Amino acid sequence: MVEDMCFLYKEILVMKPPKRSPMLLRTAVIIFSMVCGVFIFSVCLKQISTQARTTFMDFKVIDNHSQSILKLMNTHLLHYPKPSSFSRNECAHNPVLFFAILSNQRSGSGWFETLLNSHVNVSSYGEIFSVRERRQNVSSILLTLDKVYNLDWFNSASKNECSAATGLKWMLNQGLVEHHKEIAEYFNHRRVSIIFLFRRNLLRRMVSMLANSYDRYAKLLNGTHKAHVHSAEEAEILSKYKPIINSTSLLDDLKDMEMRSAKALEYFNSTRHIIVYYEDLMRNHTVLNLSLAEYLSRNMITKEETSILLMDLALLK
Repeated sequence: MVEDMCFLYKEILVMKPPKRSPMLLRTAVIIFSMVCGVFIFSVCLKQISTQARTTFMDFKVIDNHSQSILKLMNTHLLHYPKPSSFSRNECAHNPVLFFAILSNQRSGSGWFETLLNSHVNVSSYGEIFSVRERRQNVSSILLTLDKVYNLDWFNSASKNECSAATGLKWMLNQGLVEHHKEIAEYFNHRRVSIIFLFRRNLLRRMVSMLANSYDRYAKLLNGTHKAHVHSAEEAEILSKYKPIINSTSLLDDLKDMEMRSAKALEYFNSTRHIIVYYEDLMRNHTVLNLSLAEYLSRNMITKEETSILLMDLALLK
């Protein structure tokens, strides 16, 4: 019995594991090498094709740069003015957009126009028709508009040679409503885009009008009258005046303000336009806190493209 057990243990100890076939290992190594080679080849091929495609796209953008700008908006809104007072030189082939800001006094139009004029290629010429002689009749109005949109109007806001958008600010009580039919026809013929800028809070507008009328005679800011303040100190001085409102006629006055805006919208309903409210612009701090330089650097686009986008996307429909 003991001998059998010893023999069994001896057989177990003497037993050797079977030898593995070297062909299996070699096959695995060959397959792994082939997979690595295919992967490396595909990566190199992809890099070469990407570089070639990028080079082609660069040439395409350079050759068709002007066409890429025109695709940003409808071509029928683009103009190529030929001013009589100067030559646009190399900017003669740059398209120009025509716009007009229609608003009421004390509705934020001065601040809004300053925002537009902060762009290097946008020219908004202010309240041109505040001068009575320019709005005596329809002929004088249309003649003035021709000078503006032909880039022959000069003031501190002029960026005529390379302007990408040009326009003016026009109050509703400056001959606009009286001659609305002729002016609407002119806007449609010249493809002028209208920006209606209104103020939702009509009571605050009334208070601002009364305060501005008082300061015109009182001249609280060191003996000078300023319709638009430019600092917190100036605003604090003017805010000390508390106007008295006639409560008896208050509702009628507010309704009259509202009806004037409604009539203007009705008169120019057939023109290309958008309605903007002062309170909505002030509430959108994320847009206003971005300067134009930051916008250009973040989006990596040219100034001409930015001005077109500004007018077409931010201001127009």
